[in-house]
Amino acid sequence: MKKIIFFILLLLIIIQFFRIDKTNPASDINVDFVNLTSPPIEISALLKNSCYDCHSLHTKYPWYSNIAPISWILKSHVNDGRKHVNFSEWRQLSNNKKDHVLEEIVEVLNNGEMPLTGYAFLHPEADLSIEQRDKMINWVNSMRVLYKK
Repeated sequence: MKKIIFFILLLLIIIQFFRIDKTNPASDINVDFVNLTSPPIEISALLKNSCYDCHSLHTKYPWYSNIAPISWILKSHVNDGRKHVNFSEWRQLSNNKKDHVLEEIVEVLNNGEMPLTGYAFLHPEADLSIEQRDKMINWVNSMRVLYKK
């Protein structure tokens, strides 16, 4: 049993040397979703608090992003989030894609899929009340009119 515990501790120490890249790529605020759509202040705050860490190039890495394997999971979530929606590159999307992304946002908000439960647990300010979800859904739906064919 002591050998197993020693091996696990040694493994935990060794994996700490495999760090994630926490640099955010350069971004232009002129192509950013919030800057281009000018949402009401409350919606802008909700987007930045609940979405932007994983869905933009403005990720703020918390202290626990220095601990492997947690850091690897976090980086995977950020990469996956940016792949689905990257608010820092909004202008570069076609109107069709913008409409689709907004439709997806409404869907995940309606289903309570976003923000992720683990993220909201560690970032209580990101958790959305039912009222906040409804406001966000209504605003996003109103934005879809701009991008429909």
